[in-house]
Amino acid sequence: MRITLSKIDESNFIDCFHLQLADGQEKYVSHPIRSLAQAYVYYGQCTPFGIFADGKMVGYVMVIYDREEAAYNIWHMMIDRDSQGRGYGREALKQVLGYISARPFGPSRTVLLTCSPENEIAYRLYRRLGFTETGRADEEETELGMELPE
Repeated sequence: MRITLSKIDESNFIDCFHLQLADGQEKYVSHPIRSLAQAYVYYGQCTPFGIFADGKMVGYVMVIYDREEAAYNIWHMMIDRDSQGRGYGREALKQVLGYISARPFGPSRTVLLTCSPENEIAYRLYRRLGFTETGRADEEETELGMELPE
């Protein structure tokens, strides 16, 4: 399995539109079409990525820098319903953290994301990779965070 991240651009955005969530997951994560609209609005502080397995797009994730909080946020991470359960999300998240480690938008070491505790698989993944609860919430989602090494 070779997982890579590739910025969403004119060569691959249609593939992104074809990604599908598994039944019941739409209450946990937005479809990439919505996320790409947000990426357009926040173009100076975010990067949308396709998640590729051996050259095929299997997921989507966006990194956005919150200038007010001086923190990186991981938004809308999803793996296509036909590609779930293969470890793609875990490997992609490691690569996202590597990208953020380069501080592409600002000097922060803080990485935040939100996840519903009911989304047990994703919540466990984030916890296993070192995210901890911050004590804050966004509606039904719990905020998780980590500090990257210097």
